[in-house]
Amino acid sequence: MSRTVRYLSHPQVLIDPARDVRNWSLNDEGRRRVNALAQSAALNGTTMVISSAETKAVETATPLARALRCDMIIRDLMHENDRSSTGFLPPDEFERVADRFFAFPDDSVRGWETARAAQTRIVAEVTQCLRDVTGGDVLFVGHGGVGTLLYCHIAGLPISRDHDHPPGGGCFFTVSDDPGKACHPWRPMEEMQSGF
Repeated sequence: MSRTVRYLSHPQVLIDPARDVRNWSLNDEGRRRVNALAQSAALNGTTMVISSAETKAVETATPLARALRCDMIIRDLMHENDRSSTGFLPPDEFERVADRFFAFPDDSVRGWETARAAQTRIVAEVTQCLRDVTGGDVLFVGHGGVGTLLYCHIAGLPISRDHDHPPGGGCFFTVSDDPGKACHPWRPMEEMQSGF
């Protein structure tokens, strides 16, 4: 039986340099976007929501699972690339380091988890979850960085920031149930509501 598998990145967050990035929450705009998706019928048919354990991902996944009246699983290893060595970086500096993270996937840039290691981790997690979950559509909720690495793997593309999603997050891509096939690159989550 065919099923739809989607990967959704959390939308906008409340940036708080004093808090661990993993504990950041969605901001008002991020919550508004999630609530609009939850109130639509775009995800009807989804029988399982699988989320990263980071706060912003859980805050995205929970209203969706509740609206769908479906189970939600939290997977610790679906977290964003490990950037704990630097913690919060000002936006311009973060973008420069992120550029290097994607450009040199086998190098640890300023102590960050390598892109190759992060890709291996997220691919293994998603693959295992899809083996364990049978029947119905599946929604993964996570992050832009590892989501892009997952997309590159599924689409058979080299790791590159060229495939990163637009700023602000809240984007998704759809995966064919035929392993190794990506149906489309990142699109804004609102396009789910228009039937894409």
